[in-house]
Amino acid sequence: MVKLNKIYTRTGDDGTTGLGDGGRRKKYDLRVAAYGTVDEANAAVGLARLSTAGVASLAEVDAILVRVQNDLFDLGADLCTPDTGEDLGYEPLRIVDAQVTRLEEEIDALNADLEPLKSFVLPGGEPAAAQLHLARTIARRAERAMTELADVDAESVSEVAIRYINRLSDLLFVASRRVNARGVGDVLWVPGANR
Repeated sequence: MVKLNKIYTRTGDDGTTGLGDGGRRKKYDLRVAAYGTVDEANAAVGLARLSTAGVASLAEVDAILVRVQNDLFDLGADLCTPDTGEDLGYEPLRIVDAQVTRLEEEIDALNADLEPLKSFVLPGGEPAAAQLHLARTIARRAERAMTELADVDAESVSEVAIRYINRLSDLLFVASRRVNARGVGDVLWVPGANR
């Protein structure tokens, strides 16, 4: 269990931050950027929940978003503890296949009764839908950071973690459509509309 007695430690005043394995990295390090962007995606999901929590017609979407926020903390913990193969004296938290499978099942359930797409969707419609689109784009940025980190020879990012963040952006897209009256309220792109 996490216990925070003091919020500031002054250890980051030198431009570094601590990893889960005790190592320190520059605050602009790719690994720190990856889990920082995951944290940003989590905050955006929390913002969307301001419009979904307590709304009876969005209870299913809100319950999914609560689970996603917890998963995103798991993902941050996974990313902040590099898998070096060394014994850390504890079992680090990792994203697991069951979390990816759950996202896929939720995507399928939310997508089942949506209006078929006839165009790309613009972020908009209901406030929660626009906020979910923002969370989706941040999740895509996190995915780019994670895959860039995974391409660095001395680094590792689990394939399961990358699959999770990839599915998450799909889930957030489908959830935004569900919030927009099951796709009826989607704002559709009209190519060349303003030429």
